[in-house]
Amino acid sequence: MWDIFSFDFWQTLAAQHSLWLMFVAAFLSATVLPGNSEVVFIALVTPKVIDGSFWNGDLLELLMMAAVGNTLGGLTTYWLGRLLPAPSLSTEKRSFAWAIEKLQRFGIWMLLLSWLPVVGDALCAMAGWLRLNGLYAGILIFLGKTLRYIALLLITFPFL
Repeated sequence: MWDIFSFDFWQTLAAQHSLWLMFVAAFLSATVLPGNSEVVFIALVTPKVIDGSFWNGDLLELLMMAAVGNTLGGLTTYWLGRLLPAPSLSTEKRSFAWAIEKLQRFGIWMLLLSWLPVVGDALCAMAGWLRLNGLYAGILIFLGKTLRYIALLLITFPFL
């Protein structure tokens, strides 16, 4: 029987399935579900940095798994927004007016900010709702979220 409340269980899980753990955490934190992929990313990166294996393939795999999981979560939110009825700006509340105006003004480029907490999820959903190009949305979401994990790695590295 597994004791999921023991430290050994979680340590073994992280060691054997670290890439999948990173993917799931990144995916969930990019959707409307709560998640904290930054903590998981730092927890999985720390042993690699301490061992001196900073520039090996394991770190790149972890970085890509985080970026892909987070991107797919953002695209899930994009497609959920696309399922909503097309907007008619005359009937929308004024509270949405600012976000809609910015997204329409700056267009798809606003999705480079999809890595931001809370705001990023809303941007992805509104991009889908406003029927912005899905291919460009995916590319820009991937770029923004990849740069986020690279920045997180570079900010954290001096403290390890």
